[in-house]
Amino acid sequence: MTTEDDAATATVAGVTVSTDHWIGGRRIASADRFDDISPIDEQVIARIARGTAADADAAIAAAQQAFPGWAATPPAERARLLHRVADLVEERVEQLAIVETTDNGALLRSHLRGVMPRVAHNFRFFADYLVEHLHHPDFDTRGHRNHVSWDPSGVAVLITPWNAPLMLATWKVAPALAAGCTVVLKPAEWSPLTASLLADITAEAGLPPGVFNVVQGLGEEVGPALTGHRGVSRISFTGSVPTARLIAASAAANLTPCSFELGGKSPFIVFADTDMESAVVNAVEQYDNAGQVCLAGVRLLVEASVRDEFVERFVARAQGLRQGDPRDLATDIGPQVSREHFDR
Repeated sequence: MTTEDDAATATVAGVTVSTDHWIGGRRIASADRFDDISPIDEQVIARIARGTAADADAAIAAAQQAFPGWAATPPAERARLLHRVADLVEERVEQLAIVETTDNGALLRSHLRGVMPRVAHNFRFFADYLVEHLHHPDFDTRGHRNHVSWDPSGVAVLITPWNAPLMLATWKVAPALAAGCTVVLKPAEWSPLTASLLADITAEAGLPPGVFNVVQGLGEEVGPALTGHRGVSRISFTGSVPTARLIAASAAANLTPCSFELGGKSPFIVFADTDMESAVVNAVEQYDNAGQVCLAGVRLLVEASVRDEFVERFVARAQGLRQGDPRDLATDIGPQVSREHFDR
């Protein structure tokens, strides 16, 4: 681990992005780096800090130090800060969208219209839920007074995927912060850039140092140091089943609770009495994000009596999809996230 004096940035689609870790409210570089390659043209767009066990230890230590103060922060104040994060996300939708499209190849139009606005919504939803629902009045049961409290766990390690990097990260980050936990985020190495931009946003919003941390790096290298750390109270991971098994084994030594969202092959069922046009339109949505979506309906189960009609209409609609540069708003299918994924 090196210091912020060695901090580095990259300019991606005109946006300056730090390529270092974010630990304890500071930019921290690493001695080694790895290439972040855009799937659009397979060019290196950034050299990202290659995290080590020392970086993981530093981030968890920073989160532990920040935890008592953040946990004691009144819910209304935590909610205010999360709404401020949402405000800043909304101000930067275009920047976030073009950086993420360049980084992972997903459609720019999807990022502009849905994905990045959803990032802001995630923070607002959990900010409001914190104030409106995370309380329980005392009540009596057979002469006994009952009190229910909702208490933060501690440091949450959040390991997030590459197919919708910022939106799926904030599904984890926002509720953890709302609950009063401090966070160490490890984004997927195939799409690390918007996590770094989120760190800048949280700092500008006023989150105290150490409440939100980002450790960059390769999963197999820095992941075990995060998931096996005794200072971690919760682990959340979205990704593959084999990786989840490794995380569960690592966490088991400390009995650290884990939550997993793993790969899926969703069925799409078409009955004879369906609205055929609606069925076809929604079935073709499996090609969204070049098919790299966990809920894509890729197993088509069609009632025999309407099979031929469905197949004919499905093929016709699918053939009308336009492949190309995801930065072009007319493109329907962009590239897969990496050469490795394409070659599978």
